[in-house]
Amino acid sequence: MKAYELISNNPEETWEIARRLGKLLKPEDLLLLEGDLGAGKTTFTKGLASGLGIERNVNSPTFTIIKEYHGRIPLYHMDVYRLEDSFEDLGFDEYFYGDGVTVVEWAQFIEDQLPPDRLAIDIFHEAENQRRIVFKPFGTRYEALCEEFFDENPGN
Repeated sequence: MKAYELISNNPEETWEIARRLGKLLKPEDLLLLEGDLGAGKTTFTKGLASGLGIERNVNSPTFTIIKEYHGRIPLYHMDVYRLEDSFEDLGFDEYFYGDGVTVVEWAQFIEDQLPPDRLAIDIFHEAENQRRIVFKPFGTRYEALCEEFFDENPGN
């Protein structure tokens, strides 16, 4: 599997990178977002939402597990951190194979419920405001998506 990387020098760049990606997303796309607390996962999701035409304020679903937003394509934003010890099937397939884009934070806690095809995005602290964003595509849809995104946005 080929990984794709870019550097964001501030939260505004992280938001813009995600906005550009959001414009390329389609229904049933699944993105797994990983990173330490404060890495920029919510900023990234806000940018994705903008790219999907969502005008509503997006915030972390930490206490609700799933938040839904509606734009040109619905966005299902999940934070499954609190499901670490849960083995219950909460109907995630309805989101993964539904009419929207699904973003899952802390996806390792529901690994056994995830479809094999997806785009994993890791955000790493590099410096105070600088982040390294690594895209890891699983499946031909996501390989093509990364190639399209990085062809349109070489080096960032």
